[in-house]
Amino acid sequence: MTAPGPDGRWAGRDVTLAELPIRDELKGSEPYGAPQLDVPVALNTNENSYPVPDVVVEAIVAAVRAEAAGLNRYPDREAVALREELARYLGHGLTVHNLWAANGSNEVLQELLQVFGGPGRTALGFTPAYSMHPILALGTGTAWVDGRRNADFSVDAESAAADVRRHDPDVVFLCSPNNPTGTALGLDVVEAVLGASRGMVVVDEAYAEFAREGTPSALTLLGASHRLVVTRTMSKAFALAGARLGYLAADPAVVDAIRLVRLPYHLSSVTQATALAALAHADVLLATVEAIKEQRDRIVTALRDRGLDVVPSDANFVLFGGLGDQKAVWRRVLEAGVLIRDVGLPGYLRVTAGTPAETDAFLAALDAALTEKGQQ
Repeated sequence: MTAPGPDGRWAGRDVTLAELPIRDELKGSEPYGAPQLDVPVALNTNENSYPVPDVVVEAIVAAVRAEAAGLNRYPDREAVALREELARYLGHGLTVHNLWAANGSNEVLQELLQVFGGPGRTALGFTPAYSMHPILALGTGTAWVDGRRNADFSVDAESAAADVRRHDPDVVFLCSPNNPTGTALGLDVVEAVLGASRGMVVVDEAYAEFAREGTPSALTLLGASHRLVVTRTMSKAFALAGARLGYLAADPAVVDAIRLVRLPYHLSSVTQATALAALAHADVLLATVEAIKEQRDRIVTALRDRGLDVVPSDANFVLFGGLGDQKAVWRRVLEAGVLIRDVGLPGYLRVTAGTPAETDAFLAALDAALTEKGQQ
């Protein structure tokens, strides 16, 4: 064992990951993460740009204060009150028995893979999609298989069902609306995948509140199959990314299955109190959704007017292409103080829809970047 140095700091030899006995399948992997840079306008992580309103802040502070004296005790490990309120928020006849909550939808997805995936099992997703899905599969020892998207990033029912029949996965991930493309799925795709699959079908609806009018939710199909799971989050529409609260809706048996792998007392009293206070003010928090959708649609129109390839979006972000060297455009936009996301698709970048002022800043920075690169 290496003792601390004379100044009390770590005096051990720095080692690389290659020198640690990590699992073979993790070697060479990169951790998930978007750049977190100190910039005037951050539009790269699909956060809600509007701060939590004062009335909700006060409600959260009061709720947490009420819990503070009892933090010497473990929280309600079943989060019953929270699950009841989440069921009430979703509607569709759901009850507490249909809901499960965890620390962000990422933990919910991980728990699903711990139960239904694992060594010797396979998960399938239609990439490009949420990049954490294959990372979570890797972390749980679940093999990953890519399904096929069309050239316009859509997924059609026949092709999706064929991919499922071909690979016979234990878990299928569908994103609606999809990240990073913003595209939503028709219920015919979900139904086709359910019909072709012998395993679990998980529809990730993290951005559902931002969908355009008439876009269906897979929540309407829950009663038809015990193998369907719909996941949601309070990070986006509820502007609670820092609170880390995600949840799922499914058959009660799925909730019971999750209990087999959940960590003891996984959801803190503070998190539960915060989420309950937010749900009590859902109307106030969700008031920003329409404003964000207006900016999303404004961005779509503005980018099309500039001759760019814009993917239709039902989320709070827009994927746009036709950029040539997207890395160079990304850097020049950043130099103007606006951080957007390079999602690794050649010629494409993604921008979060925020406030009107943020949209102004983004469009001005993009125009300067395109002009400098001679792309307009």
